[in-house]
Amino acid sequence: MTDTVKPLATSATATGGVDALMADGGIVRIRVVRPDDRPALQAMYERGDADGLRMRFFALATEATIAAELDRLCRQPDDSGGAVLAELAGTVVGVASFALLNGPGRHAEFAVFVDDAHRGRGIGTLLLEHLTVFARSAGIDELTGMVLADNGSMMRVARGLSGRVVAHVTEDALDVGLPTADDVAAIDAMDERERHAEQASLRPLLRPRSVAVVGAGRAAGGVGHEALRGLQEYGYTGTLYAVNPQAVEVAGIPAYPSLGAVPGPVDLVVVAVPAPGVAGVIADAAAIGARAAVILSAGFSETGSGGRVQQAALVDVGRKHGIRIVGPNCIGILNTDPAVRLNASFTPGLPLAGGLAVASQSGAVGIALLDHAARAACGISTFVSLGNKADVSGNDLIAYWFDDPRTTAVALYLESFGNPRKFARIARALARRKPVLAVKSGRSAAGRRAGASHTAAAAAPDATVDALFAQAGVIRVDDLGELLDAARVLTDQPLPGGRRLAVLGNAGGFNVMAADAAAGGFLAVSAPSADLRDRMRDLIPDAAAVDNPLDLGAAATPAGFAAAARALAASGEVDALLFVVAATRSNDVPAILAAIAPIVDAQPGLAAAAVVVGVPDPPPVLGSRRMPVYDLPEQAVRALDHAARYAAWRREPLGRRPELTGIDTERARAAVGRGLAAHDGWQPYAITAEILRAYGVPLLGSTVVTDEDSAAVAARLAGYPVAVKSADPALVHKTEVGGVHLSLADDAAVRAAYRAVTAAGDPARGALVQPMVARGVELVAGIVHDPLFGSLVMAGLGGVQTDLFDDRVLRLVPMTDLDAGRMWRALHAAPLLTGFRGSRPANTDAVEDLLLRLGRLAEDLPEVAELDLNPVVAGPDGVVAVDAKLRLLAVGVEPDPVLRGLRHP
Repeated sequence: MTDTVKPLATSATATGGVDALMADGGIVRIRVVRPDDRPALQAMYERGDADGLRMRFFALATEATIAAELDRLCRQPDDSGGAVLAELAGTVVGVASFALLNGPGRHAEFAVFVDDAHRGRGIGTLLLEHLTVFARSAGIDELTGMVLADNGSMMRVARGLSGRVVAHVTEDALDVGLPTADDVAAIDAMDERERHAEQASLRPLLRPRSVAVVGAGRAAGGVGHEALRGLQEYGYTGTLYAVNPQAVEVAGIPAYPSLGAVPGPVDLVVVAVPAPGVAGVIADAAAIGARAAVILSAGFSETGSGGRVQQAALVDVGRKHGIRIVGPNCIGILNTDPAVRLNASFTPGLPLAGGLAVASQSGAVGIALLDHAARAACGISTFVSLGNKADVSGNDLIAYWFDDPRTTAVALYLESFGNPRKFARIARALARRKPVLAVKSGRSAAGRRAGASHTAAAAAPDATVDALFAQAGVIRVDDLGELLDAARVLTDQPLPGGRRLAVLGNAGGFNVMAADAAAGGFLAVSAPSADLRDRMRDLIPDAAAVDNPLDLGAAATPAGFAAAARALAASGEVDALLFVVAATRSNDVPAILAAIAPIVDAQPGLAAAAVVVGVPDPPPVLGSRRMPVYDLPEQAVRALDHAARYAAWRREPLGRRPELTGIDTERARAAVGRGLAAHDGWQPYAITAEILRAYGVPLLGSTVVTDEDSAAVAARLAGYPVAVKSADPALVHKTEVGGVHLSLADDAAVRAAYRAVTAAGDPARGALVQPMVARGVELVAGIVHDPLFGSLVMAGLGGVQTDLFDDRVLRLVPMTDLDAGRMWRALHAAPLLTGFRGSRPANTDAVEDLLLRLGRLAEDLPEVAELDLNPVVAGPDGVVAVDAKLRLLAVGVEPDPVLRGLRHP
C-alpha cells in the first residue's frame, strides 16, 4: 500500500449524520458506518435478491462473501478506507465504501449496494456524493470501480456524477472513475438533482391535495379556528378536515377526534395546539403518512434551551418519516394558484395573485409585507412564514421556486443564515433567471466583528452579507418599503436594456428630484441627442424644457404626454422611462394616465414607472403591463435603479475557475501543519512566508533578526536604504506605535531602529530588515475565514490610508477569473491604478493575479483565519507585499457549500 487514509473527522456525515432528500422527496439519513451497524447491514444483504447481489459481488453471493464484506465495512474508517450508509426510518437501506488501492497516485476502489425495495429513489447517488466528500477529506484524488455492463442503474448513477467510463475491462464489465475534486459539471448536476428533490419534497406542503387543521377550536379568534376559516374562505380546492376531539364540526367543516380518525389521506397537517401537544400531533401525522406540517404553535427554540430540545425532537420525528416542517412559531403559508388556493395561515388579509414569492423569518414582517403588497397591487405567488426555521429554510424554497412557473421574482426577509455558502450558490443560480430581493436585518455596528487585522475589521457581518449578495446577484434593499417598490418593477416590467433613464413630466421640481435621485446611482439621466431634441420641439412647442428631464409644463395635455412618450420610446435613446404627473386645477390626470398607458403597453422591451401626485387615490398600476405608480420620485428611481443594476449583472458572464501556475499546495499544507503543531494564532514570519511563497504570492525579501548586530549585517546585505519593522505579528498599526522605521541609510540608524521597533511589540519576536521598494500605489489585501460564511478575500487602499478612507471590497471564495478585476475596479481609488493625472499605470494584471492566488489559498487552506498584506505596492512592473501577518486556527465542523443535505435542527 502506497499510503494510508486519514479518517474523516470534521464532516457532519461523520459526526451524527446528514438528512438528505431522495429523488421522490423522501428523507434519508447518510452517516458513517459504525461497528455496531453489522446486524442491520447483514439484514439488508439478506433481503437482497440474487440479481442485485450479483451486481454488487460479480458472482453468486455466499454467506462467506457477505461476511467478508461486513468485516470490511464495519472496521471503517481506518487506514485503508471508509464507508457510509443510508438509513430510512431507522432501517439501513444502502451502503457505499472505498478502499485504498496500491500503486501510484491517490486512488481508491468504490462499491455501492442499495436495498432492492428502495432502488430508483436516488439513494445510490446520494451515497456516492457523500462518499466522494469523505474520500476527498481523506486525501483521495479519484474513486474507481468495476461495474457490470448490464448494471444500467449503476451506470446512470455514475454518469450523473460526471463519472467517466474508462474502458471495457472485460466483455461484461466496465471501469468507472469518479474524481473527488470539485467539478463544475458535477456540482451543476448535483444542484439539478437537489432542485427536483426539493420540488417533490415541498409539493405536499405548497400544493397539498388534502389539509387537516389540528387544534381547530369552535370559537372565532383562536389560531386554529382562524387558520381553518382562512382555508375555507379562500376557496381551498382540495379536501379539508378539522381535528377537534370536542366537536363534530367547526365552521361547517366536519371535525374528527384525531388525525387517525380522519377518513382520507392527508398531505398537509396544520398544527395549532399548545406546545406540549405538538409532539403527539407530529407522531400522529407520521402514523397516517402525512408529508408536510405547518406548526403555528409557539413555545420552542425561541424560549431557550428546553424549547430547542423539544424542537429538535419534532424535526427528528419528521425526518424519520419524511415530513417537511414549516415553523414552529410561524403564521403559516399561502399559495394563490387558482388550482390550489391555499391559505393555511392566520394572516388578516388576502393577497392578490401574482408573481412574487415571499419567505419571511418574522411573522410580523410577513404580515406587513403582504399588507403593503396588497395596497400596491403587487401580486403574490406563494408566501411562507419560516418562523423558527427548524426544517424548511430559505435555501429549500429557493430550490423550489427555481422552476415554479408562477413565480417571476423572489423576496426574502432574513435574520440568519443556516448555510450561507450554499445560499450563495443556489441563489446565484436562481438570480440568473429570476430576480431575488432580500432584506437582511442586523446592519448595526453593535454586531461588528472584532479583528486584529485590517481584513478582519473590514469583514464585519454586514459587509460579509453585502459581499455574499453581490456575488450571488441578490438585490439587497434596506427596508420593506424599498423591497416592495423594487418588486413592483421586477415582477411585471421588462428588465432595462441599459442605464439610460428618461424623465417625462409636468412638474419641474419633481423632475429635478428624479434626476437628483438617479445621480450617483447606476442610472444615467443623459441629455438627448440634437435630433431628438429638435423632434420634441416640433411635437411639443409649448414644453417648458426640451431636455432630460423633459418638462411639459403644468398645463400639459394628455395628447402632449402621449406624443412625447411615443417619441422617447421610439428614439432608441432610452432604456427606462419615468413619468411624473402632478395634478393641477387645469389638467386632467386620469386622462393623462389613460393616454400614456397604451404607449407603455405597446413597448414590451421598455421598463417604465410613473409618479402621480395631487390625486386622492391614484391607481397602483397602469395598463395591461401593470406599470407601477409611486407616490414619490425617489421611490420610483430607486426601484428602476435596482432593476437596471440587476439586468447588468445578468448580462455579465459568471466567469470560471482560474488556472493558476506555480502553486505547491503540499508545501503550504506542511507549513500550516508545522504552525498549528507549535501553536495556533499569529504565526512567525518564517511560517507566513512559506505559505505565501507556496502560492506564488510576491513577498518582499526580509530577514528576521534578533539583535542589533545581526540587524546591521542584514541591512548591509540587503543594500541601503532599508526598512526595519517589528516582527511581532500581533502588532496592529505598526506605524502609529513606532513599529516601523523607513529609509535607514547606515548601521547606526539601523541599530537605533531595532531598539525602537522591538520595544513597540514583543521584543522576543525580533525585527524584520527589508530593502526599500520603489514607490507605487499602496494597496491592502488579505483573507479572513468565517466558520459560517467560509473565507473572504479583501482588497483596498493600503498603507496608512486603509483605516482613514475605508475603501475596501470583499469577495467570498471560490473566486472566478473575473472576480479579481471586478474587485479593484470597485474601489474608489481605482483611478490611481490606471494612471491618475499622468502617473504611470500600475500592472493591474499583477494585482488580479495576486487576488486570485489569495482566493485559491483561502479556498485550499481554511485554517488561515486571518491574513493581512499591508501595504502591497502596485507599480508598472508588478506588485509586491511589503508586510504580511498570518493567523492559523484549526477548523471544526463547518457547512458544506455543495453536499446535499437538509438543515440541521
